[in-house]
Amino acid sequence: MFISLCKSKIHRATVTEAELHYQGSLTVDEDLLDAAGLRAYEQVCIVNINNGSRLETYLIKGERGSGVICLNGAAARLGQKGDLIIIIAYGFYNPADVPADFEPTVVHVDGANRISSVTRGEIVGV
Repeated sequence: MFISLCKSKIHRATVTEAELHYQGSLTVDEDLLDAAGLRAYEQVCIVNINNGSRLETYLIKGERGSGVICLNGAAARLGQKGDLIIIIAYGFYNPADVPADFEPTVVHVDGANRISSVTRGEIVGV
């Protein structure tokens, strides 16, 4: 049996764009993806702090250093420019392989989606 744990998240990112007429996904600055250990097409949960909505989608790479966080397609109905969101990725782990002090990677950003800090726990292979 495997368990699902939060492996990484980008905390309190600011939505910079919402593109309703785009094939669905979430565009994220590639610097943020790298810092969080995320990759293009990885499934994520998005939690909108402003309105409480939650959704699942996948990631696409945004221009490195741009600070872009763009809700695309149907996701654009659940947020707007300026909203604060949390982007959460989960991994499936064998409980026997997860150390007792396991913690996810958390990327904190400022209002322009620039990295202000990264904390890393011990992430085991997925």
